[in-house]
Amino acid sequence: MKADCASLTYEDTGYFSPLVIDYLKQAEDLKAFYAHPPDLYGINAAIMARQQFNQPRALLVKALQKQYEGTALSTRVSDNIEALLQTATFTVTTAHQPNILTGPLYFIYKILHAIKLSADLKDKFPAYHFVPVYYMGSEDADLEELGHIFLNGEKVEWKTDQSGAVGRMDIKGIDKLIDRLEGEFGNLPCGAEMVALCRHAYTPGKNVQQATLELVNALFKDYGLVVVIPDNSLLKSAFNEVVIKEITSQFSYPLVQETISSFGEKYKAQAAGRAINLFYLSDDGSRDRIELKEDQAGKSTGKDEVRHKEFVVVNKNLVFSLQSILEELRNHPERFSANVILRGVFQETILPNIAFIGGGGELAYWMELKKVFEAVKVPYPVLLLRNSFLLIPSAAADLQKKLSIETKSLFEPLHLLNNQVATKLATHKLDTKQEQVLISEIYNALQEQASGIDTTLKAHVAALHVRSLQGLIGLEKKFLRAEKKSQAATLSKVSKLHKMLFPNENLQERVENFLPLFARYGNSIIELLYSYSEPFPNNFTILYLEEE
Repeated sequence: MKADCASLTYEDTGYFSPLVIDYLKQAEDLKAFYAHPPDLYGINAAIMARQQFNQPRALLVKALQKQYEGTALSTRVSDNIEALLQTATFTVTTAHQPNILTGPLYFIYKILHAIKLSADLKDKFPAYHFVPVYYMGSEDADLEELGHIFLNGEKVEWKTDQSGAVGRMDIKGIDKLIDRLEGEFGNLPCGAEMVALCRHAYTPGKNVQQATLELVNALFKDYGLVVVIPDNSLLKSAFNEVVIKEITSQFSYPLVQETISSFGEKYKAQAAGRAINLFYLSDDGSRDRIELKEDQAGKSTGKDEVRHKEFVVVNKNLVFSLQSILEELRNHPERFSANVILRGVFQETILPNIAFIGGGGELAYWMELKKVFEAVKVPYPVLLLRNSFLLIPSAAADLQKKLSIETKSLFEPLHLLNNQVATKLATHKLDTKQEQVLISEIYNALQEQASGIDTTLKAHVAALHVRSLQGLIGLEKKFLRAEKKSQAATLSKVSKLHKMLFPNENLQERVENFLPLFARYGNSIIELLYSYSEPFPNNFTILYLEEE
């Protein structure tokens, strides 16, 4: 398949935060909150910093080899895993929770970006090898966010009564969603292949993280993508030193608060964190906060108060002393789970990573963490905003052309887009701008006249001026309403187009699922998206799809 390509700046789409826009512009206000610029100079600096870190490469490879047992590996994936033992190998990482059946489209876009950047860096830095990594946030317990997909704008949910870490949940019941996919999209050219991929990945007896590994591996193994499931005792043991620091001194929270206070009013904090930024993962899969209870136990003359510390697992009948929780960590590191504040530090501890690819929200919370990284002497990666796409099928493109809607206008809210189309197609003049100018000239003359008679009349004339302008503006709105009513049939087509491209009044990539696209186009849609992925993107990409 082919596509015609257009682009907009992220700012022109209206869908990205001031922080993201300023980051792309390398605004001075943000430079204190990250370590390296998002360019080749930043990559080179990140490589130099990573080479100074004592990387647990052998441990990582051992964990990956165990993780992939029973999974069909391509030669490229196997070679990339082995290459991680070498000090000249680095990773390019994107992270995401294990949304069932791939979740929203941007999950795929993030992975392809990591693959594309890895290939580009190999050309730019031939002395090194770069491995694309999908780091799975499988310990996330937000089933409401992860347990559904959208198909043509409709939310389709996985019905389960399980709770806790989603990655550890049994996949029972997801087969009903695959039945739905087969019923709606199985007759498309690659529909049978799509259904077979899903059924093979989600075979009974697996949990969500294993099924996600299988599906992602099937889609991207030929690109050498390595999936990392960090819910692993061996990997977590490499993070024990940081966990001990958090338990004994609660170091991360004040550092994050200090950074957030430096943001000022312009930038919104993405994650505030807690006094202890750790969860406890029980064997039943539940993931509960660890909280500190500190009571005064006594006071000695001339000495500081002696306090007794207890660590409580919220919602569980579990209480640890400092000594016993540290012993629990030594014996069972897999039971300690970093929240959003420490997750990045864990990721960068176990991976030889030099670049992290994320969405706007991810970049925002990573910029809260630089001081946390510095406190534990873990290298901070280059941050890159992921590629974004709007995919416009031929039917939508034809409708856009008939309605004479410019590409940039597609991103307007529906009511503004309707106003633009109605105004453009109107056979009568709808605005009163000329009349407003004339009215202003008349009232300005009247004000001069009034000031010569009685200066107190100037305020009265000014008030009349305002009322006259408001009347004209109100009349303008009535003109537009009447015109829109007469163009109801045309505007219904505008609404149809907008709904196709911006489901639920949101970016397509944040809602729609990838699997229907795969059912229609097969691997060619992956190849197309890869070809248009930019290593260092500065624009939002619009692809007008053409089927050969």
